[in-house]
Amino acid sequence: MKPIKVGLLGLGTVGTGVVRIIEGHQEDLQRQTGSVIEISKILVQDKSKLRNISVDADKLTENVWDVISDSEIDVVVEVMGGVSATKEHILTALGNGKHIVTANKDLMAMHGAEILAKAAEHGCDVFYEASVAGGIPIIRALVEGFSSDRITKIMGIVNGTTNYILTKMSQEGAAYADVLKEAQALGYAEADPTSDVEGLDAARKMTILSTLGFHANVALSDVEAKGISNVSKEDIQYGKKLGYEVKLLGIAENHDGHISVSVQPTMVKSSHPLASVNGVFNAVYVTGEAVGETMFYGAGAGELPTATSVVADLVAVVRNLKLGVNGRKVLAPYKEKKLKTDEQIACKNFILLHVEDKAGVLAQITQIFAQHEVSLESVFQHPNKHNPKAEIIIITHDANQASMKNVLKQFESMDVIHAIKSVYRVEG
Repeated sequence: MKPIKVGLLGLGTVGTGVVRIIEGHQEDLQRQTGSVIEISKILVQDKSKLRNISVDADKLTENVWDVISDSEIDVVVEVMGGVSATKEHILTALGNGKHIVTANKDLMAMHGAEILAKAAEHGCDVFYEASVAGGIPIIRALVEGFSSDRITKIMGIVNGTTNYILTKMSQEGAAYADVLKEAQALGYAEADPTSDVEGLDAARKMTILSTLGFHANVALSDVEAKGISNVSKEDIQYGKKLGYEVKLLGIAENHDGHISVSVQPTMVKSSHPLASVNGVFNAVYVTGEAVGETMFYGAGAGELPTATSVVADLVAVVRNLKLGVNGRKVLAPYKEKKLKTDEQIACKNFILLHVEDKAGVLAQITQIFAQHEVSLESVFQHPNKHNPKAEIIIITHDANQASMKNVLKQFESMDVIHAIKSVYRVEG
């Protein structure tokens, strides 16, 4: 029984998990695939570095070509990160007939179309389940589980760092800056947290999910991203009083072939399943025309959850090798991308205004909404002893984005409105 030889690019957190699972689950993997899976080469930056896993020193290399050009290696597993150089290594490996498993969301969001085209050209597999939501098998669900359905909406909590921060702010009434420092101390947030807290990480993941879900070549530049750095504990507390939790949601919608994709802090109705997803956990909520509403929930990061998805992809590659069908599951986007205009994007909105506390102000505000054909679901005025101005909260019915932009622009020029404190999309 000829072993399947694997070259591993990277031996960090996820790479270590991959080695643990392959070595610790060898009997199960053999029964599932009919082959021994053997890691024959591992690319590392420093062979002499002390590691928390025992690896045969002869398998370690500091030269990427020892992996991607080794004629005996069947599958290259990429878990080292990076984009430009990594892309070139992956394309070279595909040109050498090697199948690819990657956990690299940045790579697939930015260069997925080119990589998949190269894979199809050479009859190779490219699987990337671990690039989105760690151990949750959401990509396999979109590609296989929903293959007979038409997906109309994908909503995801796909960044554990921001979900941890917002959960702590909600449950403990803490300020954003304080929770961010705590998240950094615990290792949930990077020293430079920009990618997470400004929604860039989630945007890359939503690029991948919407491309697969809608079969159109959605680009990262098509995703409108807004992060959580301006979310205040007052916003969260007001939301809770009205029955909402604030979550950073990736939202992708497809109506009549027209697509919109965004990442933004969102007021989620407390009764909605996504509202109860707390801490560093992830969840993806998928709506299909036939199946209706479904949700996938689990650990979105970590050594073993992410490595589990990587090794599951590896098993799929080996099974395809046995059947001689590698490269046949490479499904390139085949639908024309039609992005929604602002007039076509509609949702409910939560708006918090600081206004002059005098008669007639509310009438002026509601008149502006009426002028732009935005109907109101509810209006609340909350006294705030720390704010001498009146605080008015407005929740609209579904309103298109163009009308809302016009309303807010007109508010900015009104003397009686001192601040448009907060604006959030409302879901659920």
